[in-house]
Amino acid sequence: MKETIDLLGKILTNILTALYEPFGFSLLLSFLAMFFYLYAYEPAAAGKGWKSAIVTWYQKFKESVFFRKLFLLFFVTSMILFRTLLNRDLWMNPLSKVMGGWGIWETVNGEQNLTTECIENVIMMVPFSSVVMWTFKEKTGNGWKKILWYSGKIAFIFSVSIEMLQLLFRLGTFQLSDIFYNTVGGVLGGLVYYVTMKARMVLNI
Repeated sequence: MKETIDLLGKILTNILTALYEPFGFSLLLSFLAMFFYLYAYEPAAAGKGWKSAIVTWYQKFKESVFFRKLFLLFFVTSMILFRTLLNRDLWMNPLSKVMGGWGIWETVNGEQNLTTECIENVIMMVPFSSVVMWTFKEKTGNGWKKILWYSGKIAFIFSVSIEMLQLLFRLGTFQLSDIFYNTVGGVLGGLVYYVTMKARMVLNI
């Protein structure tokens, strides 16, 4: 019982820390990223000085649901990138733990320590794939098989990209378990989106 409480407490602490640390940075980065979006797709309105750009940004955020979805997607993505790439220590050998991270216990200097990394890797991808499915729902359709397939595939590709960047820049370690648990989290995120979508249809929300 005590181990379960300790595990839940550690998961909650790590999740809250992961949300708190990059929050301001991710918010600012998402805000700036949407300026680039405006300059790319609406240069006539946004390209007339910084005041015009800010007004256009505010109007688009207020009027366009898709614009708000993209903003949220940028925010969630930057939170994940901060956690997995930008806030990591350099490793001399990023391949030192390729097969590690599968369980909630790890052995360090002969002692077993509780770790929640595998659980966090699942949880981390749930909001990401849910927001992706929500943002591009016209392309994914309403079928649960297609939604789960797309959400799992997107999470897998995103996770592999992160792991390859970690390997390239020696930020953290390349682990196969991360890819597996991220993909599971992506599928769960797709499931959450599907259930939420069906519930809204039933309740006419």
